[in-house]
Amino acid sequence: MSWSPQSPDQSGEPGGLLQWAGRIGRGLENLLLAIILFAMIGLAAYQVMLRNVVGTGIGWADEALRLMVLWAAIIGAVAASRDNVHLRIDLLSRFLSRTGRMVTAIIVDLFTVAVAGVLAWYSWEFVAESREFGDQIFGELPVWPFQTVLPAGFVLIAYRYLIAVGSRLLALSRRGSQS
Repeated sequence: MSWSPQSPDQSGEPGGLLQWAGRIGRGLENLLLAIILFAMIGLAAYQVMLRNVVGTGIGWADEALRLMVLWAAIIGAVAASRDNVHLRIDLLSRFLSRTGRMVTAIIVDLFTVAVAGVLAWYSWEFVAESREFGDQIFGELPVWPFQTVLPAGFVLIAYRYLIAVGSRLLALSRRGSQS
């Protein structure tokens, strides 16, 4: 998939709008990850310098760094699901036919959708409880808006794998109709 300066309706490709939206999403994810990582490095370095030179640090920096680690981990997991580069133990694919590999991939993807869905549900409950109990961060801010990255990230992962299942099923049905 390569970038094209054409607008989605000019591309002439079926699904051009979806490909364009995918490129925009990929760019936003990468930009957000880069901003968070640079902010984490900068804030941590500044905090270390302040503690070593002045003997004190920024009171809210540790909380901010924890939140940035959470956001980087979730957005990184979403990006890994986007590129299908998550952790995988791939022993069977060497011994299976192409159709067998595709069926196995569908089963694994469906399992991933189920796990991500369960994680989205329970992380949503976690955020709701945090809101209900009035948990705060940085002294006075509610923490729940910052935690919404958890259910949102797991929903995105489940969505991406559900789309992958649909694509694989379509490819499998096309292969079956050609033989």
